[in-house]
Amino acid sequence: MARRALFPGGARTTADKIKLSPGIVSGDHVYVTGMTGSRPDGTMPVDLEEQFRQAFEKIGAVLREAGLDFGSVVEMTSYHIGLRDHFDRFCDVRSEYVSEPFPAWTAVEVAGLRRIGAVVEIKVVASIDSSRPE
Repeated sequence: MARRALFPGGARTTADKIKLSPGIVSGDHVYVTGMTGSRPDGTMPVDLEEQFRQAFEKIGAVLREAGLDFGSVVEMTSYHIGLRDHFDRFCDVRSEYVSEPFPAWTAVEVAGLRRIGAVVEIKVVASIDSSRPE
């Protein structure tokens, strides 16, 4: 089965440095690497809602590279530092991006994330509608 890496604008440098693909098309699915909420310049916002939006925007860029949008997401896993402290705010931001039928979702409390200052990392799996051209 052929696989294709997805690199939205500006993602190639970081991806090459740490040897990953922001997204992979494999079969009828797109697997998006866990994204933190850093800004395009690499800085990490202190404001949690900005972090959440930045993470979703980066996921959206990978999905668009595959010709998809958040309506294609079938599974989401989010990893949180301080989950109970910001769960409601995260849900409010998340609801700006996902709609019915909502993806399956698992939220996990973790002790730490790779990026200093990050409080969330989100990964998704999206389904490619076979009637859509690639």
